[in-house]
Amino acid sequence: MTTNRTLEGDELAPVTSELTTEARKSSPSLTLTAALLGFALICLDASVVNVALPAIGSSLGAGMSGLQWVVDAYTLPFAALMLSTGAFSDRTGASRAFALGTGVFTLASVACGLAPNLPALIGARVVQGLAAAVVLPASLALVRQAFPEPARRARAVATWAAGGSAAVALGPVAGGLLTTAWDWRGIFFVNLPVGALILALLLRAPRSERRPAPLDLPGQATAVVALTGVTFAVIEGGTAGWAALAVALLAGVAFFRIEARSPHPVVPLGLFRDRTVAVAVAAGSAVSVAFYSVVFVFSLFFQQVQGLSALRAGLAFLPMTGLIAVTNVVAGKVAGRYGARAPMLAGQALAVTGLLLLLSVDAGTSSVLTAVLLVPLALGCALTVPPLTAAMMDAVPVERAGLAAGMLNAARQVAGGLGIAVFGSLVGGGFVDGMRMALLISAGALALTWAGTLRLR
Repeated sequence: MTTNRTLEGDELAPVTSELTTEARKSSPSLTLTAALLGFALICLDASVVNVALPAIGSSLGAGMSGLQWVVDAYTLPFAALMLSTGAFSDRTGASRAFALGTGVFTLASVACGLAPNLPALIGARVVQGLAAAVVLPASLALVRQAFPEPARRARAVATWAAGGSAAVALGPVAGGLLTTAWDWRGIFFVNLPVGALILALLLRAPRSERRPAPLDLPGQATAVVALTGVTFAVIEGGTAGWAALAVALLAGVAFFRIEARSPHPVVPLGLFRDRTVAVAVAAGSAVSVAFYSVVFVFSLFFQQVQGLSALRAGLAFLPMTGLIAVTNVVAGKVAGRYGARAPMLAGQALAVTGLLLLLSVDAGTSSVLTAVLLVPLALGCALTVPPLTAAMMDAVPVERAGLAAGMLNAARQVAGGLGIAVFGSLVGGGFVDGMRMALLISAGALALTWAGTLRLR
């Protein structure tokens, strides 16, 4: 879930570099504004597209598999490359990495808006995802650099995270409004002025120092090949799908061998020996499968099955997304007072209940009732992720916190992307029946991780 991801994203940043004289002369508020807008931009793009999918399909002649690729072409490189972009930001300098990521993201957004066909759109989405993976850790590194005092930095990070939460909440509504008033291409062209503003603000930010940081390029490359192969196999199927699955399995074996031997692995496998780490990653992945997949499926359901306009479909998600940021804050406070286990168990149970309630939805269910039934799932997911993130951070050494959080975020985004691939294939064979099967699979995954959470201390 993009919202919750934002709340844990501060762990992804590289260690704060020493402030220079130039940094002290710069405007911290302008640096924070640039970082917040950059983070909000990549979060918005993760949620704004869903409501526009039917219009994209109609315009470019895309079927269900094409629409799945429009989403996953952004999500998968974003997730997979997040394993290494923190180190890249360190090596390049946060300000340079952020400028590069924002510039490439903006140009890729224009390419998306101008795409003459589906392959061109999917290719531009891949570039967007790559750039977004650079922007996320670099944006937070800039915040840490601009606010050296712990108290001010904490408030600045909270503001940065709130920007991402607001972007996710507004995404479906903005997507529906732009698609209805303009065209689906408008959801990409709107990134151009925002990107230009971010780069202008960045001129006032200090140059960040470069720091040596190891990169595990073989591990990163095999991870990308494995994830892409699995996704291709699920979406496309057939002979090509089986071939892609074979490639993914070979890449997966190579990845684990590389990670076991690498002195600086992108995924330290030894961390999974800790039960808390294993449960946190599994529970976070299950939450992402449920949330991302439900938003994807119901975006299509509202428009293709119930015949709603893009704007009305976007508004139907507002009760669901609007409560997430508030629930994140509550979950953090509850976890701080009672520990992570209790809110995790409550959140997972509420999310499972919400998924089971959605089984009653069919073509004749009113959109208002469906919007209400989506709320328990969102509240459960929002209640689960901050505590599980805190539990994972407590379970790893301080010097590995950023690496562990990057691994958690990447796992969650990969799970969400694969969930969209699987559930899109399910609804392609009969929408309502496929949708109910997707809901049951999500509920089963969350129930299993609830049992794992029960065994935590």
